Amino acid sequence: MKVTFLGTGTSQGVPVIACPCKICASNDPRDKRLRSSILIASDAGNIVVDTTPDFRYQMLRAEVKHLEAVLITHSHKDHIAGMDDIRAFNYFQQQPIDIYASDFSQNVIIREFSYAFADFKYPGIPEMNLRTIMDDPFVINGLQFIPINVMHHKMPVLGFRFGDFTYITDANYIAPEEKEKIKGSKVLVLNALRREQHISHFTLDEAIALGKELQIPQVYFTHISHQLGLHAEVNPTLPEGMALAYDGLEVDL
Repeated sequence: MKVTFLGTGTSQGVPVIACPCKICASNDPRDKRLRSSILIASDAGNIVVDTTPDFRYQMLRAEVKHLEAVLITHSHKDHIAGMDDIRAFNYFQQQPIDIYASDFSQNVIIREFSYAFADFKYPGIPEMNLRTIMDDPFVINGLQFIPINVMHHKMPVLGFRFGDFTYITDANYIAPEEKEKIKGSKVLVLNALRREQHISHFTLDEAIALGKELQIPQVYFTHISHQLGLHAEVNPTLPEGMALAYDGLEVDL
């Protein structure tokens, strides 16, 4: 099984439109960040976490030819806006795509993509099977997923643990009982927006502290803004076993 970081940027991506800062002007490909998403690939098929506004390009760039399911962390636009483009997979696979999401996120999806759920369905619309994520583990492609409930300011967001890999984005608080679900992971992905405090995201220092608290051997940081700094300057300063993720990074499990 392999996890590929399809995007590691925050809601505006990096570079930010019209921004003159040195990070947005960087020629280092590791500073080019699409919106945050991962691809979980195994012999049983492909699963994507979140359909970002960059979903189409992410699928093309990663040369994804088949998609079995999508997991949704939460319903903010930078995590669901690309969902219309699953219709390409609908066409070639001749079947709907399973979309796993909380009840709250499903309600937003139905509202935002109402044409896909209308009584009269126009030809060529995205076809989805909405699957409700509860607190219990669930299985896709023979792989068990453990939902992890985190808070994005006042908004509930889902993280996911599968095997020894835990993925959490858009969070600034994790309750003690949810931390227990993470412990024992070999790889943890956490959002680390910037150095300054933020109302709904972990700062870099907060994410580092959480990785140390949970004693995870390898921690990657994602959902990174241009305010954090250049990859080449920030990454060498991180503690051992911690690194900035970047678009295209692959982790073999």
